[in-house]
Amino acid sequence: MILAANLPSFGTKARVPGPRTIIDCVPMLKAHDCGKIWEDRVACAAVFCTPLPTLPCRAARLSCSFSLRGVSERQFFPSPRPPMIPRYSRPDMVAIWSAESRFKIWFEIEAHACDAQAALGVIPKANAEAVWRAKGVDFNVARIDEIEAVTKHDVIAFLTHLSEIIGPDEARFVHQGMTSSDVLDTTFNIQLVRASDLLLIGLDRLLAALKARAYEHKDTLRIGRSHGIHAEPTTMGLTFARFYAEMARNRARLVAARAEVATGAISGAVGTFANIDPAVEAHVCKMLGLTPEPISTQVIPRDRHAMFFATLGVIASSIENVATEIRHMQRTEVLEAEEFFSPGQKGSSAMPHKRNPVLTENLTGLARLVRGMVIPALENVALWHERDISHSSVERMIGPDATVTLDFALHRLAGVVEKLVVYPENMAKNLNKFKGLVMSQRVLLALTQAGVSREDSYRLVQRAAMKVWEIGADFKTELLSDPEVTAALPPAEIEEKFDLAYHTRHVDTIFARVFGG
Repeated sequence: MILAANLPSFGTKARVPGPRTIIDCVPMLKAHDCGKIWEDRVACAAVFCTPLPTLPCRAARLSCSFSLRGVSERQFFPSPRPPMIPRYSRPDMVAIWSAESRFKIWFEIEAHACDAQAALGVIPKANAEAVWRAKGVDFNVARIDEIEAVTKHDVIAFLTHLSEIIGPDEARFVHQGMTSSDVLDTTFNIQLVRASDLLLIGLDRLLAALKARAYEHKDTLRIGRSHGIHAEPTTMGLTFARFYAEMARNRARLVAARAEVATGAISGAVGTFANIDPAVEAHVCKMLGLTPEPISTQVIPRDRHAMFFATLGVIASSIENVATEIRHMQRTEVLEAEEFFSPGQKGSSAMPHKRNPVLTENLTGLARLVRGMVIPALENVALWHERDISHSSVERMIGPDATVTLDFALHRLAGVVEKLVVYPENMAKNLNKFKGLVMSQRVLLALTQAGVSREDSYRLVQRAAMKVWEIGADFKTELLSDPEVTAALPPAEIEEKFDLAYHTRHVDTIFARVFGG
């Protein structure tokens, strides 16, 4: 249930039956002005999201309802709603999705379209020039919302406000032959392109961090794990290099996804160019750094956007991949690496000893959010005939939320990698925990090379290995004391099979493949 505070901007009070208003009953709400609601998210929650029965007043206990006459939903929640929450948002990305930014793009589309129309002789040049008088103007978001409360149409509300700025006669040719989707879809794609540019900055920072740590720990030995169980030796550098290669692929995917949505459409109703020349579209797209959509209906095809958001979902999954590895390494029993624990930081409200992997756990959750927005984007592809607007509400949500969340996550992960505390000594300790057991494959292969059947070789090696598992024996000692093993392999050759350098001899080759050179 929505509650109402004092609404001076709209001149409306919310009333309940009886002599007293909600405002009278809950004085704390008086201070909140709806026009500033997004400046204080806490206030928003207090004013608009409190169930009526919880209000501490007599009126709240009444089983009644109230209405807000003349107040639109948009006046409560200006479109689009602010993305995410400040805790997981970076200002540069949030700014792309602000109402101010959106209206500025709308203006540029309309102004460039007027220029093209004037060049074709469709509208007077003076009218096209007059539109540019609004360049640099801070469009009044509250005024546009006020108009939309009546028109129930956001583009018309904007155009009305634009005419108030430049004059109704000067504005009469604005939007000539265009449809709202020309403006909305082209704007959305511009926002996605700009968001992509910021995401690429985040990816580049993460790639740089992964590369630096890869070279730092190129030869730092650690145990590789399969099913979470000790497998064979690897290096920490290879772990970082693996993540680098994955993120490099993601960068290429994002570049392609950016190109996928970098199109614009100024094709008019149902996309036939019946009332507007294709040259207008070409000019607008050129001025805004877009490619004309080859064929649009009344909307730009949504398979492009599905691909874009799917790419964001893949990147999010890769973030979780790195985060999960770090979370595992930080487990007390493993402790091969951990998130930087800053002076004054607290790990637990109850247990002062705790140092928790809170950042990477947070990244795991944020990755889930981004992936959750992929399916709605895929479902947006199927629209009725030349268009419906079932995609619109989805995109108003997932456009800002997915990009803001992923932007934040990329920079958070980059910071984690940059400051990650690595413990080579613990890596060595874990590697040797099972007393040479991880060299079993080398011994197996040596026995087969010496003429022992694979079945017998496996039996001999496993027999020694199980004693390491079960009674903590030393693997090499067990092999050296087994006459069947020593009959095939001299002790010196068995000793040689425990050389750790054997497992790192191709590290440089792998690094050259990943990083070049």
